[in-house]
Amino acid sequence: MNKPQVSTRVADPASVADAIGSRFSARAFLPTSVPREVLQRVLELAARAPSGTNTQPWRVYVLQGRSREELVRQVCAAHDAIYADPSQAAEYREAYDYYPEKWVSPYIDRRRENGWSLYGLLGIAKGEKDKMHAQHQRNFRFFDAPVGLMFTLDRVMGRGSLVDYGMFLQNLMVAARAEGLHTCPQAAWNGFARIILPHVGAGPDEMLVCGMALGYADASAPVNAFHTPREPVAAFTRWLD
Repeated sequence: MNKPQVSTRVADPASVADAIGSRFSARAFLPTSVPREVLQRVLELAARAPSGTNTQPWRVYVLQGRSREELVRQVCAAHDAIYADPSQAAEYREAYDYYPEKWVSPYIDRRRENGWSLYGLLGIAKGEKDKMHAQHQRNFRFFDAPVGLMFTLDRVMGRGSLVDYGMFLQNLMVAARAEGLHTCPQAAWNGFARIILPHVGAGPDEMLVCGMALGYADASAPVNAFHTPREPVAAFTRWLD
């Protein structure tokens, strides 16, 4: 980007707002391929995210075609094996705690509302474990998106780099909207890092931050009608004069 940043004017603020406001976690995608030049533009914009002392800690692995299919096969097999024998879950550990060890309100309430609202839309009732397992495994098929992304971080970096990473990921998802694409950020992959990291060729000092599905959302899929609510500004803001 060679435009003078300090003097650049946003000619169409509504489009910026629409790109942010229309971002949601799509869970059904069309098989339509995404041109490499489009992915290149999205990643270039994502890289404009701020990072402490400009460390730019993100590393991105783009999976398409056979590399994507093979990763799907391996992780789905491991996911099925854990479902058949839960003791095998001990072999798969996340590199960092994405969720709290102990859930408290209001976070547990939002989590439950999110889960049961989604399952309700899909017609999955409480206790239907086979259906829940199948739906959860949709994560490991990238919800049929043709592009899978894996994001890693050098283990030497501090926790602040995860803050930087969040801004990078948000940039990527908003930039994708500008290209007519949708995304689904996925922490579900994190437990399968021992499969994923060797598959993508990550080095021994890298840890998995998360995965992401990217592609053209299937507008006819009922699951894509599911949009999570947000708290009003008054609920999380304190104004100080």
